[in-house]
Amino acid sequence: MNIGVFGGSFDPIHRGHLALAQAAADRFSLRQVLFVPANVPPHKQKQPVTAFVHRYAMVVLATQDDKRCVPSLLESGSGGGVAQAANYSIDTVRRVKRTLKKADRLFFLTGIDAFKDIAKWHEAQALLAECEFIVASRPGFSLRDVAESLPEAVRPPAAVTKPFQKQAATGDLVLPGVTLHLLDGVQQNVSATTIRAAAAQGKPLGRWLDPRVAEYVRKMGLYRKGA
Repeated sequence: MNIGVFGGSFDPIHRGHLALAQAAADRFSLRQVLFVPANVPPHKQKQPVTAFVHRYAMVVLATQDDKRCVPSLLESGSGGGVAQAANYSIDTVRRVKRTLKKADRLFFLTGIDAFKDIAKWHEAQALLAECEFIVASRPGFSLRDVAESLPEAVRPPAAVTKPFQKQAATGDLVLPGVTLHLLDGVQQNVSATTIRAAAAQGKPLGRWLDPRVAEYVRKMGLYRKGA
């Protein structure tokens, strides 16, 4: 059985997230893609983040039409107003792996913009060794860019990656301790920052969000100035 893990802040979850999950599920025959909103996203500990309950609710609404897409509470935290530690992907992946059989394959889904900083992730080398990565590529990135984003310990020498400069970031990249699958054609021109800015101005969000998510944002007044 093949399982995907898709972590993030999902603030809010948008059509780009869903496109990646569905394309990955189709190509790699994923039985499930676990959408795992982080209670405390490591890269946003000093930034305001919408309350977990709202982000999780939006994930539930957005994934209703595809049974392969499953909302997960793996990083929900303990609540109670107690200061929470950051949710690291390595911990989430290891929790999921404990529920799988040896023959199962685990994939971690992310976009190429996030993957550019993979070397800065918590225990990045261990994370890459724990599962296979599916990375949504987009024009402007070469295979060399992807290879040189890896942690130094598993990064190929510059002399090896130089010929990759003219190769688009597509296909597979398999190295000792690293297996990457690059998906092209699924990156949509949408960002959560743009969506939040539009919502703050009361603009329609249907071009970026599932209608149920757009309605939730409107009803709850999320991202409005002063909210």
